Amino acid sequence: MMQRKQALLVGIGALTVLLMLKWEHTITLENLMSSKQPSAEPELSKDTITPIPGSRHLMVSAFKDHRLGGAIRVISIICRQELQPLYCVLCANANFKADASAKANANVDAKADGALGQCTSLRAKVHLHRDGFGFGIGFGFPFVTSDVLCMSPMLQQATHVSITANLYTRLTFLSIQNQEVKELFRYNFTVCISNLFGEYNNALQFAQTMEVYKLIGVQRVVIYNTSCGSDVEKILKYYSKEGMLEIVPWPIDKFLTPSTGWSYDLHHGDIHYYGQLSTLNECMYRYMYQSKYLLLNDIDEIIMPYKHANLEKLMGTLQQQHPNAGVFKIENHIFPKTQFDDSGRFRLPRWRSVPGVNILEHVYREPDRKHMFNPTKLLINPRSVLQTSVHFTLKQFGLVFNVPFDVCRIIHVRVPLQGQLSKDQLFVDKKLWEFEELLIPSIDCALNESGVL
Repeated sequence: MMQRKQALLVGIGALTVLLMLKWEHTITLENLMSSKQPSAEPELSKDTITPIPGSRHLMVSAFKDHRLGGAIRVISIICRQELQPLYCVLCANANFKADASAKANANVDAKADGALGQCTSLRAKVHLHRDGFGFGIGFGFPFVTSDVLCMSPMLQQATHVSITANLYTRLTFLSIQNQEVKELFRYNFTVCISNLFGEYNNALQFAQTMEVYKLIGVQRVVIYNTSCGSDVEKILKYYSKEGMLEIVPWPIDKFLTPSTGWSYDLHHGDIHYYGQLSTLNECMYRYMYQSKYLLLNDIDEIIMPYKHANLEKLMGTLQQQHPNAGVFKIENHIFPKTQFDDSGRFRLPRWRSVPGVNILEHVYREPDRKHMFNPTKLLINPRSVLQTSVHFTLKQFGLVFNVPFDVCRIIHVRVPLQGQLSKDQLFVDKKLWEFEELLIPSIDCALNESGVL
């Protein structure tokens, strides 16, 4: 079965190469840097969001996709109402001027004088991501998460790429990540949290969630930060210094008017939920060869095993039972923050000054809503996925498995969806209390060391 899967991947990659060759429009380096634009000195992007010259589009980051014959995939945000020809400029042995912070962000050596090295250019192919909910593309918003694909057999060793609508303008390049396929991973489980925005300051719930994740086997958390409150900022700095958290700046509001909701008809704006789909896909490719598994969920959600002690044992069982699955859908279950445990067992006085929700107090779970879509979040093998949305993948290799809710489910403490239900109509679920002995001291430590307490 594995040999057939590998043969299929190779076949898909070869077909992609053949198709891309049809688009190639090679331009010499002399033309690229011609006297038409003598001041167009190339530079390396210092930011996580970079405008595409000659357009309203934006590029985010670039990755080599070995599953598609070495195609360069540039995670981008495309204005679908203004689609136009786009070009890839691929360069090898390029060196750029950059300061230390830019080098750290780009993960490249920038030690020479802005030399491009060997380059080639070609027509790009743009794949707009669908939302999968029947809204078509990008939940109906004008700006859509997209893959801009580049492939040239002339430059398989490319290290940098630029996307442009005008080959004779100033170029800004991205470092191409995932240059090598790796089979040994730094992390077993990484959580991708798509966005912080609106001065988010739910510090207590965030610290509690991070400590729960440690106890069930998460080694890395990635957060895309647009804005947060002062207390959450202290917590972020604490976990970043500790080494568990990577904070990726996400200044989407400097380029577009983000929507705070999921539907264009209801919430308006330029792009769905502060570019949530872009950050989830970016995180998936960023950690493709760093983490064995990724958990794609929100900051107020915990993907929790119920029949296994931790995530490693859970996935050991699930992969043994479903060896061809690379996507595992986990049901979302609501724990209303308006209903409190009557005993007051975890209503600790020292936590009262910390802003946010105390998830240990909320042990009542809503029943499933009949005849309603029950949202899911994802636990994936990132090497099995090409594109993802929020609640399900859009393109993947292999099978998708719906995990039974009694095996694993999401603990989601938030405003109720069924606020009309009384407490005796809800289910009691004290799963988090099982971690009390280790959890309480670790939360106290995080709050004290971060300076929130």
